[in-house]
Amino acid sequence: MRLFDTSRGAVVPFDVAETVTMYTCGITPYDATHVGHAATYLTYDVLQRRLRDRGHQTRCVRNITDVDDDLLRKARELGVHYLDLAAAETARFDADMEALNVIESFSEPRATSAIADIRGFIGMVLDQGHAYVAGGAVYFDVSSFANFGQVSHLDRDTMLALAAERGGNPGDPNKRDPLDFVLWQPSAPDEPAWDSLWGPGRPGWHIECSALALRELGTTIDLHGGGADLIFPHHECEAAQSEAATGERFVRHWMHQAMVMMDGEKMSKSLGNLVFVSDLRTQWDPRAIRLGVLANHYRTPWEWTDATMPEAATRLEGWMAATTDGAPDSAVAVAAVRDALDNDLDTPTAVAAVDAAAADGAGVASAAALLGVFLTGEPVR
Repeated sequence: MRLFDTSRGAVVPFDVAETVTMYTCGITPYDATHVGHAATYLTYDVLQRRLRDRGHQTRCVRNITDVDDDLLRKARELGVHYLDLAAAETARFDADMEALNVIESFSEPRATSAIADIRGFIGMVLDQGHAYVAGGAVYFDVSSFANFGQVSHLDRDTMLALAAERGGNPGDPNKRDPLDFVLWQPSAPDEPAWDSLWGPGRPGWHIECSALALRELGTTIDLHGGGADLIFPHHECEAAQSEAATGERFVRHWMHQAMVMMDGEKMSKSLGNLVFVSDLRTQWDPRAIRLGVLANHYRTPWEWTDATMPEAATRLEGWMAATTDGAPDSAVAVAAVRDALDNDLDTPTAVAAVDAAAADGAGVASAAALLGVFLTGEPVR
């Protein structure tokens, strides 16, 4: 199997032991799951299915960021407790993932379950001389870590622009360098706070995933990623603070999902150009939703249009018709899907191979199952 590694900038062999450890950044549960989220988790799901098909065990951790600026802001707007909002949206997310036939996570830890781990992790970073305390907060000192930039390979100006856009607050006067990032911060009066050696407060965004990854999977992870918008600052900062704390390599292979577009812009909550999975499930077979996503390669940005679901539903009908006719499963299609997935998870080529077999009247249940599309039984809604 060969996969693109974000840090190395190339498709490289994905050499792993029998058990493969994986961490994918999960949701901040303040709104419903949209197709952009689903694309990331479906990519990781297909990868796990192929790894298991190859004889590996997979342990994929997907966190829940249940204390975060966006969640607290939304809870404040709605006048509800932030954990009540998180619980409701997490339940909706879990239902969406179940409907899309996404393999259950090895674990799904909440950030609030790891406050003790986070405080201990911050202490490790401080002890190693890579952080400082200022203004009641703890900051990571990027000047102390020579490999800062190893994941994204961005220049300083681009980093500063993305930090400003994505919550990094480069204008914070307590920082020694605008690129320094917060590990622990004072809480606002109406925000949750935990005691710490540096004063009451709450964790920064990046430190949560580092602490959870260490707790759940150990010092070094085989594969880590999420949406491409997390490469910087989130994953860059994760790598820096993790390696600063442990002195060991954090991630062997970085894998990122390209953005799903709508109306020419990245599908995002801030822009409001969203298609929610929970809404799609009221109108379409979830297997068709899955096919609508997998018809696109995970590394290529693509546009969601009004034609996406009708085309996916027609494809699903064709696959089911070929299978229910009683034709024997196509071994050629199974081999073609395996080859395509081993070639940087090329789901469009895999889908096309199943299309071709179905058009020839061959059964495609086994080939479709490698993509997580089960052609027998009633669709889940």
